[in-house]
Amino acid sequence: MSSVRVKDGTRAVRGARWAAGLIVALAAWSAQAQSDVPPLTLDVTGKISKTTDAPSATYHFTEAQLLALPVHSITTATTWTPRSTFTGPLLADILKTVGAFGSQVEIHTLDDYTYTIPVSDCDRYGVVVAYSMNGRRLKISDFGPLFLMYPRDAFPDELKGPSGDSKFVWQIKALIVK
Repeated sequence: MSSVRVKDGTRAVRGARWAAGLIVALAAWSAQAQSDVPPLTLDVTGKISKTTDAPSATYHFTEAQLLALPVHSITTATTWTPRSTFTGPLLADILKTVGAFGSQVEIHTLDDYTYTIPVSDCDRYGVVVAYSMNGRRLKISDFGPLFLMYPRDAFPDELKGPSGDSKFVWQIKALIVK
């Protein structure tokens, strides 16, 4: 690196060190800002006929596979969010991809919560496994990476209150078809 002598006799590096420091700082900031946005993955086990990992009888969806599924949106409010547009694949498309043949889906989350819904909810409500809200990827701190979304505003009598709220499962990591 070249340097120049300044009036007080010290040397100053011409912009290169400053630019390198700025790049390192921006990279660190960017990594920290994205650290709460995990890659999209989903493991599906149970009563399924297709797997990507035969020894563990699991269909492991990568981010690319989840993003390649047809995209659907539900615009609704929840107990935890204002009216927003939630986007992702239909739960029905995920179940079709894995060849699911059960009648229930047990949902597992990052914080070890589990909840079971009937597969019939897919047809009745068009349930979406959302990975974005209002065009922004869901972070762990904002219900991500995946949030089970029902059209609450379209079915207020069925999907409001404690029993309806329990269907809105966030931070999803795995499904077990039963």
